[in-house]
Amino acid sequence: MRYNRQIILSEIGPLGQEKISKAKVLVVGAGGLGCPILQYLTAAGIGTIGIIDFDVVEASNLQRQVLFGTSSLGQNKAEAAKKRLEDLNNTIKIQAYPYKLNYQNALDLFHQYDIIVDGSDNFETRYLVNDACILTNKPLVYGAIFKFEGQVSVFNYQNGASYRCLFPNMPKKEAVPNCSQLGVLGVLPGIIGSMQANEVLKIILGIGTVLSGKLLCFNALTNETLILRITKSEKTIFAILNAKDEFHKTHLNVDCKTAPTSISINDVFNKKNIQFIDVREADELPKIDLFDVVEIPLGELEHRLDKISLEKETYCFCQSGTRSEQAVAVLRKHNITNCYNIQEGASEIIQSLKV
Repeated sequence: MRYNRQIILSEIGPLGQEKISKAKVLVVGAGGLGCPILQYLTAAGIGTIGIIDFDVVEASNLQRQVLFGTSSLGQNKAEAAKKRLEDLNNTIKIQAYPYKLNYQNALDLFHQYDIIVDGSDNFETRYLVNDACILTNKPLVYGAIFKFEGQVSVFNYQNGASYRCLFPNMPKKEAVPNCSQLGVLGVLPGIIGSMQANEVLKIILGIGTVLSGKLLCFNALTNETLILRITKSEKTIFAILNAKDEFHKTHLNVDCKTAPTSISINDVFNKKNIQFIDVREADELPKIDLFDVVEIPLGELEHRLDKISLEKETYCFCQSGTRSEQAVAVLRKHNITNCYNIQEGASEIIQSLKV
């Protein structure tokens, strides 16, 4: 009865449902994309679902990561997702991996699953997942979001194109803004994640047309979709296969992100033993006088590291959250890891403090 609405579809039937129940799918990331992917795959009856995510649930996640609730705050995302999903479907196996995916554990982990779904939010992890899928010969269901737009594709499917065939070179991190700087429409990851779950089911069932060699682009403001062709690069894929022995020696560099890079000012209110760093220029307004602030313009930060107390958590802010994000990257490069970017700008911070 649980799967009746799928089984009565002539394209699925009992045999199709059996394929679903035998499938093993690993979802990388239990964030904005991962949440809808996990919910629909769990509901569909995927036999074994793996979830890998080292991050913890924060209040700012709840706007779009609807798998979680207030009771999930502070919990590891993979473990919190497992708990919620087991209530949705207790007839399948759900495995949580509450740690970071890296070049040392990816191959062993990917070998245990049939399909890999990328719900990550940074380029470093996307290239890692792509290369590991090529080396383990696993299809990769890809999704990405940006403000009001999203992308979906399937890579390495039946000897098809890879992520590197589409994007050969990784962009520099400082050139790529994130959701904390630009924002994202809350329903967008739900739409894109659902599309990814759809591709997973099509691959398992062998029905429909899989988005292999194609990139689907979706605009939430206009409801327009565009499908671009992706040309496979044999040279690119061969280079990855040829460097297999060096794969495990590579180190993932995601800004030392053992904790979230950005945080809301609302999550800082009750913290103690902290310091605030204003990385704006000296003449920028408004000034904040509601708490003690150390003023160090971004361009001078590397030369004034002696002003940063290593005994305190450091919270950087600026006018919009962009320069303070760069400031955190600078500090972490110098092994000052207990530092965070306040995602709101100075005016919003003042308003929040007054409220």
